[in-house]
Amino acid sequence: MQDFWVFGYGSLIWRPGFDYVERAKARVAGYHRSLCVHSHVHRGTPERPGLVFGLDRGGSCVGMAFRVEGARREETLAYLRARELVTNVYREALLPVRTTDGRRIAAVSYVVDRGHAQYAGKIDAASAAAIVARSHGQSGPNVDYVRSAYEHIAAMGLRDRWLQEVVLRL
Repeated sequence: MQDFWVFGYGSLIWRPGFDYVERAKARVAGYHRSLCVHSHVHRGTPERPGLVFGLDRGGSCVGMAFRVEGARREETLAYLRARELVTNVYREALLPVRTTDGRRIAAVSYVVDRGHAQYAGKIDAASAAAIVARSHGQSGPNVDYVRSAYEHIAAMGLRDRWLQEVVLRL
């Protein structure tokens, strides 16, 4: 089996949870990273949803691409599906990605389903911070997720002013 790639834009950047043989900073065109998903499991509950990242249409997104050995395809995809498709707010997609060293690859990623009830759409920073501050799910406080994402995205040399404004309001 051939190796394959996974593109992470949120917590997969710093906590992929699967074995990989290579990782590379990469960009996907046509989608952007956005706190646009109401989390009912990992960072919130149905009664008090949190906010997590989705890969939403429009723009572009720099994230991390992970090359996985072909022999680990089934176990890696099973892990990712269990992690990302808990409530089916994301759909699995094979996206064209370009690594910072110029390679063009196809990578498995998880794109938000705008028709899903958990799709939050565009939220202003003050409202997002209020939601994040009060939410907690199976994976812990929503605040921890958002702050960690901000720190890791910044460590990649990226600036996200909207996300920075959310973090400053927490």
